[in-house]
Amino acid sequence: MKNLTQRMTNLNPAKWLSIFALLGLIPLFSLLWLNSQASLPAHDSQGNSLPTLAPMLEKITDGVVNISTTSLKQTDNILSHDLFNDPFFRRFFGQPPSQQQQKQQTNLGSGVIINAKKGYVLTNNHVIEDAGNIAVTLKDGRRFDAELIGRDEKTDIALLKIPAQSLIAIPMADSDKLRVGDFAVAIGNPFGLGQTVTSGIISALGRNNLGIEGYEDFIQTDASINPGNSGGALVNLNGELIGINTAILSKSGGNVGIGFAIPVNMVNSIMQQLLEHGQVKRGILGVHIQDLTPDLAKALNISQTSGAIIAQVIRNSAAEKAGLKNGDIIVQADDKALKNAADLRNHIGLMRPGEKVKLKVIRDNREMLISAKIAGENDLAQSAGGFDAKRLHPALEGAVLNENSQDNGLEVSEIKRNSAAWETGLKPGDRIISINRYSTNQLSDLTPLINNKVRRMAINILRGNTGLFLVLN
Repeated sequence: MKNLTQRMTNLNPAKWLSIFALLGLIPLFSLLWLNSQASLPAHDSQGNSLPTLAPMLEKITDGVVNISTTSLKQTDNILSHDLFNDPFFRRFFGQPPSQQQQKQQTNLGSGVIINAKKGYVLTNNHVIEDAGNIAVTLKDGRRFDAELIGRDEKTDIALLKIPAQSLIAIPMADSDKLRVGDFAVAIGNPFGLGQTVTSGIISALGRNNLGIEGYEDFIQTDASINPGNSGGALVNLNGELIGINTAILSKSGGNVGIGFAIPVNMVNSIMQQLLEHGQVKRGILGVHIQDLTPDLAKALNISQTSGAIIAQVIRNSAAEKAGLKNGDIIVQADDKALKNAADLRNHIGLMRPGEKVKLKVIRDNREMLISAKIAGENDLAQSAGGFDAKRLHPALEGAVLNENSQDNGLEVSEIKRNSAAWETGLKPGDRIISINRYSTNQLSDLTPLINNKVRRMAINILRGNTGLFLVLN
């Protein structure tokens, strides 16, 4: 280093200028080389050699639409003020009239054209939920009333259809091939401003346990996503759809660089079922599972530290028939390695009843392969949270049933306050021992009632040491 310094100090001023000029060009050449390696478009609209996303966006932005919905919402009017409930006031003016009035509510969101010929548009379920009217506005200004083909609350996906011609659809990518660090572009209608484009990268993959949806396998991105972007497109630099924007993590309600999109492979699976059935028919394995944490693995004296451990195998379930047992650790489903219980739940939840799943299981520190035939909800009538009694009768909405170890009726494990089941007089701890004189000791006993859609029910309830009947019409 000393010799190099001495040589440099002997250079004349003209040579110094030449060296500085050369050094000044290095960052520019580096920037141009990096842009070429990232496969960015090479020219802007004026033909200048600068990176731009404009050519790609010009091909696909017509495939992103604005969605507006209207619904009627019950709201309190002025007569709901405490003054009008005061006994002194009522003495002179009497009982106030009804305190409820209907108010029209408008919501805004985004959508993605997925089939140009048939007019299919994908969006989030929460964008169109409870909507009385759904309107889709294209980028060229055309506006259409949309038909709801189907929706799935657990993945927050909805499929619409519009009677429009000359549409442009956005092609789908393979979201299983995404990598952290890939570039991503979000397109939507934030705050109702109109179509807006933001860019960023894929910040993380496989985000779950966020409590946003029932089935979570989110793409996380720092591309700006704000209210109104819901249902919009997340695309790669080839202009291919990689996800449907659905949520942000924010205390203020604005973007802080943490947005989430539903992977397009999950979206496509849900869309196919909505097209076929108008709803999603989910598969059920029949196990209560939890994450295999390092602490739990240490307590069980096993070396495996990722996967889903079976806490309980439900009787008469697909899991029991396949030979799965309590304490088994499921580390792989088909060819997909499982990091946690959510991974298994997502994999099984996207399968259809009757399909087979190959599970790699660790039992007593030995690895084995087990094949299970997935059951349907009507075959098993229980999920990880218990059986939703609303499927038996609308008047039982809000009640959750579970089997008990004594085989003495189905226990009401949960009642939501002010729900329909609450209004019928059903209470937590009640045991339903028969319905229409048919014994109900196992959840599988409910299958005929569900399949036959029995609507008049005489339910025999055991409450403590007292028996009573509840009649539902």
